[in-house]
Formats: sequence, structure tokens, C-alpha cells
Amino acid sequence: MVLPIQRERPKVVVKADLLPSVTVASTIGMAGIPIGWLWARLAPPQQAVITRDGTPTPIDLESWHSFDALVIFALLLLGAGLFLGALTWLLRERRGPVVMLAAVAGSLLSGWLGTLMGTAFLGDEYAISGRPEIGDVITLAPEISSQWVIIVQPLAVALVYALLAAWNGEDDLGRRLA
Repeated sequence: MVLPIQRERPKVVVKADLLPSVTVASTIGMAGIPIGWLWARLAPPQQAVITRDGTPTPIDLESWHSFDALVIFALLLLGAGLFLGALTWLLRERRGPVVMLAAVAGSLLSGWLGTLMGTAFLGDEYAISGRPEIGDVITLAPEISSQWVIIVQPLAVALVYALLAAWNGEDDLGRRLA
């Protein structure tokens, strides 16, 4: 009868990973700035007509552009989440749940920062000069109509990191090879 070799399971490293985790979270969080800039360049504005009560009403199918702007932002966050999840996995000497949670938190920060910076990058590009009259056609700036979109990037980061960890098959996720 052959006894299987008992190996000690590696423990989760927390203390040594705390400072690198803060770096990972803040670095990933800064990804919201270029995401916001890209969204400000790609999101379509809406054409609207001024009604009798002075409010702008989108022309025919122009109201769909608010959905387009939201989906463009969600796709930018999804792409960034997939890329940053894989990039975080490449930090071999820091692999583990602490860095994964930091990447997810940084991605949440990135999405929030992207919503703020996206509208900031639009600036005065769609500012209305003067008071519009009834029947005037104006261009409205794109906007992110739902704040729930910011969870797309953290979900993508967590999914990619978890899939790569499951695919790895090593007890220590390959940390000892670093």
C-alpha cells in the first residue's frame, strides 16, 4: 500500500501583500481617466428641439443616443476590466485573494472616476450660447444615465482573475516560481 505524500497547503499571504495591493488598487483606479476621455470622444450627442414649456425634447430616434452613450461606457469598462484582470494576474509574486480584492476595488474606483472625468472632458463643447427660442434645435451633451454601469469593470476583473486562478491548478498559484 502506497501512502500519498502529504504536502502542507500554502497559506494566504496578507501582510506582505497589503502595500502592493494599495498600489494595484490605485493604479487600476487611475484607468478611469483615459476611459472617461475615450467615452467623451466616442459618445454621441442628442439633437433636441425646444418645446413650448422651454424644455428640450429629443427629435425622433435621437433619444436612443442616451442608451448608446451608456453602452459605449459599459463596453469601455468591460474591455478595461478584461485587460486589467489579466495584467494583474501577471504579478506572479503577488497572486492571491488580497491582490484580487484590491484589483476589484480599484476597478470600482476606476468606473466611478470614469463617470466623473467623462463629463468633465466634455467641458463646454455642448454649451448653449444665448437663450434658445421655441422650436430651436440644440445639441445636448451625452450623459451616463445609470450609475450601475460602474460595476461592469470590477465584475470583469474578478471573472478574469478567478478563471486564470482556476486554470492555474497550483496550490500557491505559482508564487514560488517568481
